[in-house]
Amino acid sequence: MVGMSGPYLIRGSVALPEAELLWRFSRSSGPGGQHVNTSDSQVELRFDLAGTEALPEVWKARALERLAGRLVDGVVSVRSSEHRSQWRNREAAAVRLAALLAEATAPPPKQRRPTRIPRGINERRLREKKQRSETKRGRTGRDWA
Repeated sequence: MVGMSGPYLIRGSVALPEAELLWRFSRSSGPGGQHVNTSDSQVELRFDLAGTEALPEVWKARALERLAGRLVDGVVSVRSSEHRSQWRNREAAAVRLAALLAEATAPPPKQRRPTRIPRGINERRLREKKQRSETKRGRTGRDWA
């Protein structure tokens, strides 16, 4: 892959290993001129997630669990056909795969620690509610003669 814009970082210093990327090219669908019938500009990029050694074991397990619905025999695939040139579609597919793996290997968010509302704030809220209630009750026309 001479000319590609370099290693696609997943996170930190971990990058997509170019040797483990499987590329497949086919004709894009949709409108076009005579050129569209002869050029294989659609790109399908496949990456063997289950068999890779490039990812740390923890990341790999996390990604396999999160991407279970997208995997076919442990392989994740990404397609790109939005550009007219094969080279730009290759770039888009590689960036999309790196982003997908970055999201799938991200650590789970920290658990929220439940906090209590301070008593003073709650008392003030109830006091203001009572004042508002008195104001509204004072508007009734009972005492007017």
